[in-house]
Amino acid sequence: MSEPILEISGLTKVYAGGFKALESVDLTIAKGEIFALLGPNGAGKTTLIGAVCGMVRPTSGTIRAFGNDLAHNWRSARARIGLVPQELSTDMFETVRRAVTFSRGLFGCPNDPARIEEILRSLSLWDKRDAQIRMLSGGMKRRVLIAKALAHDPELLFLDEPTAGVDVELRRDMWRQIDKLRDQGVTVILTTHYIEEAEEMADRVGVIRDGKLLMVDDKDAMMARLGRTEAHITLAAPLAEIPPAIAAFPVHLAKDGTELCYRGGDGTGLGKREVADLTKMLTAQGIDYIGIDIHESSLEDIFVGLVEDRV
Repeated sequence: MSEPILEISGLTKVYAGGFKALESVDLTIAKGEIFALLGPNGAGKTTLIGAVCGMVRPTSGTIRAFGNDLAHNWRSARARIGLVPQELSTDMFETVRRAVTFSRGLFGCPNDPARIEEILRSLSLWDKRDAQIRMLSGGMKRRVLIAKALAHDPELLFLDEPTAGVDVELRRDMWRQIDKLRDQGVTVILTTHYIEEAEEMADRVGVIRDGKLLMVDDKDAMMARLGRTEAHITLAAPLAEIPPAIAAFPVHLAKDGTELCYRGGDGTGLGKREVADLTKMLTAQGIDYIGIDIHESSLEDIFVGLVEDRV
């Protein structure tokens, strides 16, 4: 991993009443990477972002950004962090250009109309620069939030459910914008419900549930380690039991012996090879089959399995 831009150690947040939103979270983010944090509602994603951005006071643990402990150097670090919140929190009667310009000024950056124009054009907002935010569509309002977060040229950008309520076309347009940010050296951390978003953009993926970080890994490595192949083979005649030669494979009978189910592999193609060997063995054993359905695990399957405690 290259130079870390964010280091979180033992981060815990317990709210009044005893609710534990985060529990001993350890996470290191490398400079320039795109990291996707996946988890169901209430998993702790927004609390984690809030802790880094200074909106949530941790109960315990440390957060270091740009090499500085945020407990002591929060203001200087925050000026280098951008946040696109999940909620549409902005003055709806303000114009797009004034709202983005104001956000730049909040961080002490000098007025720079050319930079504001560049940001608005990159997000297809320039034609709406003088429109009140309340007059925009939901997708365009989401773009305004991104523009406001980029106004002070942050080095670390948090996107909390950035494409919630956005149609597919706008979502893909935002993906392209995030790719451009990566090219500019911006580190991006996003939370999302859309697994395809993580598959499309992220270098690494983390899965969080009940405030605990269950897994962090390179996307491809996660697929290789936790991916599985499932095959459902419809038999021409039911089997009362599995012959010993077939039982050597990870299989079981279903549907009153008329279906042979395989689940194995490791996400590297081993499963498909084993299924091919299994069908050859069925033929060698004189067991006829009339259909076969093969399914490879997706990142979504892995995520659901982790969240539901099935992996």
